[in-house]
Amino acid sequence: MSTAFDLLYSETEEELRSAVRALLADRCAPAAVLARAETGRPHDPELWHTLAAEIGTAGLLVPEKLGGQGAGHREAAVVLEELGRAVAPVPYLTSAVLATEILLGCDTVTAEVSGLLRELAAGRQVCAPALPLTQAPGVPLPTAVRDTGGGILTGTVTSVADAVAADVLLVLADTGLYAVPAAEVSLTARVPLDLTRPLATVTLEGAAGTLLADPATARAAVAGALLSGAGLLASEQLGLAEWCLTETVRHVRGRHQFNRPVGSFQALKHRLAQLWLDVASARAAARAAADALATGAPDAPLTVAVAQAYCSGVAVRAAEECVQLHGGIGMTWEHPAHLYLKRAKADALTLGTPGHHHALVADFAELPSP
Repeated sequence: MSTAFDLLYSETEEELRSAVRALLADRCAPAAVLARAETGRPHDPELWHTLAAEIGTAGLLVPEKLGGQGAGHREAAVVLEELGRAVAPVPYLTSAVLATEILLGCDTVTAEVSGLLRELAAGRQVCAPALPLTQAPGVPLPTAVRDTGGGILTGTVTSVADAVAADVLLVLADTGLYAVPAAEVSLTARVPLDLTRPLATVTLEGAAGTLLADPATARAAVAGALLSGAGLLASEQLGLAEWCLTETVRHVRGRHQFNRPVGSFQALKHRLAQLWLDVASARAAARAAADALATGAPDAPLTVAVAQAYCSGVAVRAAEECVQLHGGIGMTWEHPAHLYLKRAKADALTLGTPGHHHALVADFAELPSP
């Protein structure tokens, strides 16, 4: 039986959007994002504190009894839409979504898990899963880290997103899931395509970790978090595509050639009309994924795979059109279009490529794989 999805935004969700958008408009203008990216340290701790703690977005997925807002995936999706619209350099996807979902998949009665969840929900700490950013749902989890005895961990994990901003890392080892203070690991920064989401290689050489879950529970929790992360990433891609479409339409309306607005030429009208249709369809796919995760729909894995398979391509196309239709200015470092193109390209690899999700759709629907 197919699931009936609620694709509309509630009044509460729109109020949350307004609060987040106002904050980002004031504190996360494209020029400011670019300036921070050029320093090699893109994260803005003050912006994160306001977003996570004062507005309370870090605890949207956390139940009230554990110090969170007791909201859900639909609200988190709205936040990610706005963060994607601003290419905001904050560790929301990694800490407030992936790490939080992993912890919620563990035994939240234990003091270690509940205590860390409370810290994350309050915005007092940032937590990053020590997993490759490209780790996809439905793929065997890595076994690069080993417990040499007593929770002393050794191993190397590559392409870990936002590790440089984390206070705690969640490390999946052969004996379970461990919380490891960032001070216990060695980080080697990598040059990412997306300058707003830094990557690092995490090396553990006798790092002491606190056991949070046994191997079976840990792997189930990580698998569930990857599914949720992939579904909510579609909302980030949606926000990114909407900004690109809006800015491109604004530019071609004001840019004149042959004494006419560039946007009045029929060929460009057709391209932008098609892009509008693509973005509208992406909105439906992203909202369906968020609603399926929020309601625990049985076909949530299929809905998430559809959203990722579609929204990744739309975000990339929207960013490419933005760069091209801005003409010469769109190719410059000073214009923010390249930030959106790089985020779109990087997101297309994050938590599984479009090809991987196409294959999942075929598998779930019992169709021949593409």
